[in-house]
Amino acid sequence: MSAPSALPSAGYGIRFARPAESGAVAALLARAFADDPVMAWMIPATDRERGIARYFRLAQRQQRPRAGAVRVAATADGRLLGAALWSGPGAWKPSAAAELAALPRYAGVFGLRGLQRAGEVQNAMHEVHPLTPHWYLPSVGTDQRLQGMGVGSALLGQQLADCDRLGQPAYLESSNVTNIPFYEKLGFRITGEIRLPEGGPTLWPMWRDPDPAGGRARRQGASRGSSERGPTR
Repeated sequence: MSAPSALPSAGYGIRFARPAESGAVAALLARAFADDPVMAWMIPATDRERGIARYFRLAQRQQRPRAGAVRVAATADGRLLGAALWSGPGAWKPSAAAELAALPRYAGVFGLRGLQRAGEVQNAMHEVHPLTPHWYLPSVGTDQRLQGMGVGSALLGQQLADCDRLGQPAYLESSNVTNIPFYEKLGFRITGEIRLPEGGPTLWPMWRDPDPAGGRARRQGASRGSSERGPTR
């Protein structure tokens, strides 16, 4: 486990990730997802962190054309503290052509057995994905050395404040039960369970209605930060 660290004395801001930061974002998310139950179920144990990083490089490639794209918490000198992938209303699902084109790359990440499991995860998530237009958060992670310091809340709070302002809901699936209280503090609620086959792990779909009063995310922004993370896509 990483030793606790301190927040940068100069602070940090939330912004869109730059294309040149793709590798750094992937590495950060790979560390955040190193003990994620769903990732462990899909990706072989051998060199798993490297495999997860390769997955997040591919995920970003598919994500960048979408509204919301990739956001990061970063210092002025470019140190990344957290990253979140967002998809705007109606843009959460890649086209069949895009999925087919990416298939060989995903096979290289997961291997044959892992690719089958990744397909089962995707199918299970798609079956229950809400039809109501919403913002979708497939993945979010923060530097594990900054747990409890509010980075994750600040990272998500910017988009959630926009959701409140525009009257738009948000949706995610939590792949780790320990992260559920964090999301609940931001206004999400559990809507069911996604149980994977073959004794696989459980995911918890969570929905957030916009806060009519606005500012729920900002009020909770300093409550907790950790390696909060959504599942894979």
